[in-house]
Amino acid sequence: MLELSHIQSGYGRVQVLFDVSLSAKAGEITCIMGRNGAGKTTTLKAIMGMLPLSGGSVTLDGVNLAALPPHDVPKSGIAYVPQGRRLFSELTVAQNLEVGLLHTKDKAATREEVLDLFPRLRERLKQQADTLSGGEQQMLAMGRALCLRPKVLLLDEPTEGLQPSMIDLIRDVVLQMKSRNLAVVLVEQRIDAVLNIADQVVFVENGRSLETTDTGALRENPEKLHHYLGV
Repeated sequence: MLELSHIQSGYGRVQVLFDVSLSAKAGEITCIMGRNGAGKTTTLKAIMGMLPLSGGSVTLDGVNLAALPPHDVPKSGIAYVPQGRRLFSELTVAQNLEVGLLHTKDKAATREEVLDLFPRLRERLKQQADTLSGGEQQMLAMGRALCLRPKVLLLDEPTEGLQPSMIDLIRDVVLQMKSRNLAVVLVEQRIDAVLNIADQVVFVENGRSLETTDTGALRENPEKLHHYLGV
């Protein structure tokens, strides 16, 4: 289980997170929601060690991730797909996947599993990443992350700017990861997508987690969405 306990973090002297807590269990999808600037992306970066903690703790199955150098956090079992994908644009699809496979033992089998999840990538292995469509780039970013065989998958706005067919594909892959017992932590603004796939929602505002609720309760009481998101 990934557990954040009262974490504080930010950018240099600018503190963004003041008190964020959440628990993400294997086989569940946890969504972080909040208005722009609430601290959602900063929370994911703090989990990955990209931003240092000034307070609180981040643990995965009891291991203190904050004590690890950032490059060792993925080796502990956390994969991160950032907003904007951050692919190696001049490398091919195959080369981007190879980067994800660097620390994976069974490289060939893992690569095949990823290509089975995203058949379109198999058709474009020799194609340069920056020539792919937006949806294909998102597939590649997720595929590269899954090459790590993670316990936890962090996704930051994975459906942003995508056409409906691509959104459905990304959603289906996320649900497959849930069925394979991964813990998925999702930052997403599309309320319909969240209510359809997430198990719980953590509402964040001004760098603080204010409430965690299951999506069943949200469907019955949508006023909370109006309260926290203004929609």
